[in-house]
Amino acid sequence: MLRWLTTALLVAPIGIAGWLWWSLLSPYTYDRPDHLPAIQSGTHEVFVYGTLRYAPVRWLVYGRVGDPQPAVLEDYRRNGLDIDEAPEERVEGLLIEVDASELARLDRYERLGLRYERQSVTLSDGTRAWTYRRLEED
Repeated sequence: MLRWLTTALLVAPIGIAGWLWWSLLSPYTYDRPDHLPAIQSGTHEVFVYGTLRYAPVRWLVYGRVGDPQPAVLEDYRRNGLDIDEAPEERVEGLLIEVDASELARLDRYERLGLRYERQSVTLSDGTRAWTYRRLEED
């Protein structure tokens, strides 16, 4: 029993690390669709409202936690893993600043062009930022 438990405690972290690498960093699980425009160099503001609000997720996705600021997107509401336009409602989230390579890693995480699209929105304080919205299913 002790041998089995010791083996499980050693193998589980390797399995979790492998899954995280495969799903977040692997070059084999996502090919950026050709029709997407190139990412512009420089810094980008991104409004996040889901899993990317959590520092460990940001660290795993693009390698640092950053210095996120609270932000609000007016006239939208959360709808599961997405946001929908909804007058008089609001979505609370975080505003993160990333460089072009970090934005590319966010695009990979969100499976840009396959699962999500990146849209420009105006936050309640007037800041323009990218956010990810689910693509319509066919």
